Amino acid sequence: MDINPDTWILLDWNGWHINATIAFTWGVMAVLVVASWLITARLSDGENVSRWQVMLEVIVTGIRDQIAEVGTETPGRYLPFIGTLFLFIATANILTIIPGYRPPTGSLSTTSALAICVLIAVPLFSITQQGLGSYLRGYLRPSPFMLPFNILAEATRTIALAVRLYGNVMSGTVIAGILLSIAPFFFPVLMQLLGLLTGLIQAYIFAVLAMVYIASASRAGPHHTHDPAPEPSRNEGE
Repeated sequence: MDINPDTWILLDWNGWHINATIAFTWGVMAVLVVASWLITARLSDGENVSRWQVMLEVIVTGIRDQIAEVGTETPGRYLPFIGTLFLFIATANILTIIPGYRPPTGSLSTTSALAICVLIAVPLFSITQQGLGSYLRGYLRPSPFMLPFNILAEATRTIALAVRLYGNVMSGTVIAGILLSIAPFFFPVLMQLLGLLTGLIQAYIFAVLAMVYIASASRAGPHHTHDPAPEPSRNEGE
């Protein structure tokens, strides 16, 4: 059994290879695009609301609340990016119930691409929030000698995001393969349920960590938080 979708070549044409990672990634994207179009095509503000719209509102509200809990004052600003990360990873993992499907998150190339998106989003959100100069000065805190260490921390944090998601998805696939080889008639249902739960948890963890990194950098630059606000004087408000 090929547990790594990179090694599963679906199409080989004149030296061009389409492996399972690429095919299933585009498949997940197509599912999300079609589902979002079908659900949002008939949105209603009245009392007659479809179940799909209710489900969509629950998901969007839940993601927005989680972003707000991180400490951001404008969760709507980060909702499209964080919501896309969560929905893509969750959908990619949930579709494992389809026979023959391999989650693209089981490929290090996919998880690395997602982590690089977070790496790019962190300075972009931070610069728009506090300005380029303030963001760059964050790398010099608390001392200019910390510049290489802060840059290294940014890189290692990105690697950790990619490896964490890849390792968790791959470990679940390996365990499922071992159990299916031992008792193919009993474990499949249990492993499918466990895989769905694990996939949703991994999507949640990745999205929350991405939001934590963005919020931390947006507030006061990388690896630095704001000083506590001064207490109001006694004369204020009198």
